Amino acid sequence: MGGDGTNLPQPGQYSAVIADDHEIVRSGLRSALETPGIVEDRGIRIVAEAGDGFETLAATKQYKPNLLLLDLTMPLSGGAEVFNDLRRWSPETKIVVFSSVLAGGVLGQLVQAGVDGMFAKGGSNQLLYQKLPLILRGGRFIAPECLSLIGEQPKPSELTPREQQTLNMVIRGRTTKDIAEAQGISPRTAEKHRASLMSKLEVRSVAELMARALKDGLLDENNRF
Repeated sequence: MGGDGTNLPQPGQYSAVIADDHEIVRSGLRSALETPGIVEDRGIRIVAEAGDGFETLAATKQYKPNLLLLDLTMPLSGGAEVFNDLRRWSPETKIVVFSSVLAGGVLGQLVQAGVDGMFAKGGSNQLLYQKLPLILRGGRFIAPECLSLIGEQPKPSELTPREQQTLNMVIRGRTTKDIAEAQGISPRTAEKHRASLMSKLEVRSVAELMARALKDGLLDENNRF
């Protein structure tokens, strides 16, 4: 991980950490961000570089930069996995995802979690440089190609209150008899509700049900392991 105490920004200058497992990508971004006039008149001081998730957390915790450029596919915990930890350790840091990830579900979750910016590696660097000042000053920007990927994702299934209750109990390992007693219905009716839930979510086992519920954000907080 690059960066030390002698590389701190000057008064009034923004600081940044670049997190990407490819040195050539980090070098290119560093050159552009530090050059006066490309993004900021005084340039942005890169206080550290990180090549994996652990280094990213350590650098963000140590320097608490104004900006973090974050790749999603790094070793030792990718960007998506460490996002919440980054927010906890440095809540004021503007987190900008800059990645080749094409999974709309992952990108959508980050948008919902409050990522400050999102750009595709295959997109325009000029768009990134143009929008970073906006983001640094409290704005938010999601690149059109990322919005397109997110928009292509199927909408999560909407459950009725009874189906939601059944889901919560199944995830907690409750039997059909337990569900029937809790809902005041017969075991046969409870089994029908369970079968209907599995069919609606297009799963065939409790493991698949849990994975689908996590993916679609259908679990109550008490059921998040």
